[in-house]
Amino acid sequence: MILSLMAVSLLFLAGMGLILAIYAVVVYNSLVHDRVEADKMWSQIDVQLKRRHDLIPNLVETVKGVMDFEKGTLTQVVEARSSSISAVNTADRIKAENRITAGLGRIMGLWENYPILKSNENAVHLQQELTATENRLSDIREIYNDTVGHFNTLVQEFPSTLVAGVSGFKPREFLKSSDQDKETPQVRF
Repeated sequence: MILSLMAVSLLFLAGMGLILAIYAVVVYNSLVHDRVEADKMWSQIDVQLKRRHDLIPNLVETVKGVMDFEKGTLTQVVEARSSSISAVNTADRIKAENRITAGLGRIMGLWENYPILKSNENAVHLQQELTATENRLSDIREIYNDTVGHFNTLVQEFPSTLVAGVSGFKPREFLKSSDQDKETPQVRF
């Protein structure tokens, strides 16, 4: 009787251990999946940022002769582009990209004030390309933040936080709008 009680206890403990091991594997795999998805989304953001970087010199050449009083904004966009390209970490790159977004927003907001730009086919095509790129960036950022939100929840919720801590998973940063993006652009006539 005592032997069978010990055997039942050992089987129960072995079963609980197996359940915990299976749970740990499932949580670990979920964390890995979300990390890979976040990396994939970041790579897609990177592709769109590269596309935007490639369009900026054309933008500057197209508008610099027409938008004389906006040279400061054009200079800011070009400098932010250089900062982004040479950034050594993600945080610096995000800051530079936020400056690019703010500058491009100001330029696009003022674009309507220049009939010569609105009638120039190259300028119109460039504006459409930049707008499409910005829209894709916005969509991908949203998906990235959703993925990071799910990942961060797993990393911080109990009991999955135990698996995350042992495995070295850390919460990730959300992509946020810069303070300049939150301001309503002022369009002058």
